[in-house]
Amino acid sequence: MKKVFLSLTLFLFIFNSGILKAIEFEELSADKKFEIYKESCDQGQMANCYQEAVWYKINQRLDNQETNKIRSEIESLKNKKKELKKINPDAVLEEEDAANLKAAVFSLNEDQQKKMANSRSTTLLETACKSGETAACREKEGKNEETGSGLLYYTALILIGLAVFLISKTIFQDEDTFQAQEKLDESNKLDEIAKHGTILRYSRPFFKRYFSPIVSGMKNKKNLKEKYRRVLAAAGLTNILTPEDFFAFKLFLIIGFPIIFIALKAFLSADWSLTLIPVLALVGFFYPDLWIKGKIEARQKEVIMSMPFCVDMLALSVEAGLDFVAAMAKVIEKAKVNALTEEFENVIREIKIGASRAEALRNLAWRIDLIQISSFSATLIAADSVGASIGPILKALAVEIRQKKSTEVEKAGATAATKILFPMMFLIIPSVLLIIFAPIVLEMMK
Repeated sequence: MKKVFLSLTLFLFIFNSGILKAIEFEELSADKKFEIYKESCDQGQMANCYQEAVWYKINQRLDNQETNKIRSEIESLKNKKKELKKINPDAVLEEEDAANLKAAVFSLNEDQQKKMANSRSTTLLETACKSGETAACREKEGKNEETGSGLLYYTALILIGLAVFLISKTIFQDEDTFQAQEKLDESNKLDEIAKHGTILRYSRPFFKRYFSPIVSGMKNKKNLKEKYRRVLAAAGLTNILTPEDFFAFKLFLIIGFPIIFIALKAFLSADWSLTLIPVLALVGFFYPDLWIKGKIEARQKEVIMSMPFCVDMLALSVEAGLDFVAAMAKVIEKAKVNALTEEFENVIREIKIGASRAEALRNLAWRIDLIQISSFSATLIAADSVGASIGPILKALAVEIRQKKSTEVEKAGATAATKILFPMMFLIIPSVLLIIFAPIVLEMMK
């Protein structure tokens, strides 16, 4: 880990050094720099007017664009003179054109270019100084020292390197301890986490390490717990995510989705617009809510499907002479692993650590949040409170649950015809009509 830490520090230090070099336009030619300075100066950025003045002072000449413009003017006037000579050998340029030609040729003289460059540098410095550019005023007064820029550059580089080192040290100083704790806590969770999707699997190490501690220190932590505790319980994710972890997951995906988007854009060399990044950040924040809603619905459906067998098995076990806890244990043993058997395990665990049967059943109804389970728990709590035998009650509940399940299946079958009507109208019927009438229309066209 120390090697990784040192490598990261060195990389970021070199990277920031490259950024500073890029700011100085090291890869650009002098004329390209001038174009950038002039364009920004024309837009009213006085700092770049100062840079343009310094360019004139250092290079002691006009820029290439203006020089080419003067040469083009000279060439145009010379061609005009040639055309006149063809018509009349004694013809000469007009007085104004001759004066312009002489001035243009004179302006390309080296001494004249130096004078013009110094004049423009002075004008630009005065303009920038009047607009409040301190560096231009100091340059005008001759107080700027070129040696100071190098000192500032290396001072900034050292400070950036120091900042990168301190931040990296803060992040990684307890990394070994965290990794050891993760191995102890999650040795048996890795396979279970993988069942809940790729995004959670690969995001969890990051948000658990860097975002969860921040969320845990928030002032509204209590509100987060109240908001997400039941949601996580209904989805069966209590052992994997805490409410703080879930909110950290949401915050992480605000950054995670745009990062993946940019990486894919660079890898595929796609021309995707960067304006999608805010949209992806918004999607990243709300994705965990949609994901956990789907998990809850799937878990509730699994509970409903497994209820008839489990309640039947529970009733048979109680009538055979087992007590309630032992009957639940027998159901867990005989039934396939599903969401309801996992909740029965939680009920047994709560009873063993001291909770009453009524309290454990209320917690069961609170976690699953289904009418069927709430009715099941309320019936057992009522029977337990009056001391009635729960065997016949469970048997009657099993019959009632099977009847409700049959009713639901019949209802779903009855609505199937209505649901398939729209696909038929918009997909199947147009296809049939196309097959029937296309040959007729083609024949008529012939």
